[in-house]
Amino acid sequence: MYEEDFARVYDDIYRRHKDYAGEADRIRALALEHRPEASSLLDVGCGTGEHLARLREHFDVAGVDLSSPMIRIASAKLPGVPLLQDDMRTFGFERTFDVVCSMYSSVGYLASADDLVTAVKNMAHHLRPGGVLIVEPWILREDWNGGDLVQAGFENEGGKVVRMGRWTTREGRSHVEMHYLVATGSDPVRHFVDEQELSLFSREEYETAFRSAGCAVEYRPQGYADRGIFVGVREA
Repeated sequence: MYEEDFARVYDDIYRRHKDYAGEADRIRALALEHRPEASSLLDVGCGTGEHLARLREHFDVAGVDLSSPMIRIASAKLPGVPLLQDDMRTFGFERTFDVVCSMYSSVGYLASADDLVTAVKNMAHHLRPGGVLIVEPWILREDWNGGDLVQAGFENEGGKVVRMGRWTTREGRSHVEMHYLVATGSDPVRHFVDEQELSLFSREEYETAFRSAGCAVEYRPQGYADRGIFVGVREA
């Protein structure tokens, strides 16, 4: 997942169709709605650090991600920001935060509902009492349409990326095999394949994970891409 080939083109792709600035503003608004004095934030599944690059203007930030290539790219963007290469179920910072967020469906890569409970508990463990936990889910099981064809092209100053693949359903999980063609300068065109699987958790399973972690929780289905967002507050 998110190995070297994909990490190298990740920003070229997602900077062109994700509104990182707008998403960072919404994360901040949700945090301050529930904790107006919030001043520290941990991003779990921080990827290449695009959200953190904007959130650090308002919070003392840190990040964690499972992929070492993604952490390496984030570290180059965010000198001085504590970043861990670790699993969201088991990572440990020796401090707590006012806000913990996990965006862009990072929790979908967990293999089971038990793993989801474990990960949410670990994230909540890193919250101060009254702290805010913000999780963007993968598509809810009850909203899954069985899969789609995905295709797009992206250009930047250095070259062009074209991708095509198809989401399908395998043994109750969503699966994608995405093919990439990458042209940079006068170098030969590179081709690689990235395969991913994301679990189709239900709304009830997400809410159960939050409550098991000692967090009151609400689901907001509107205004956060097509997946909604879960917002929890750790009990004092």
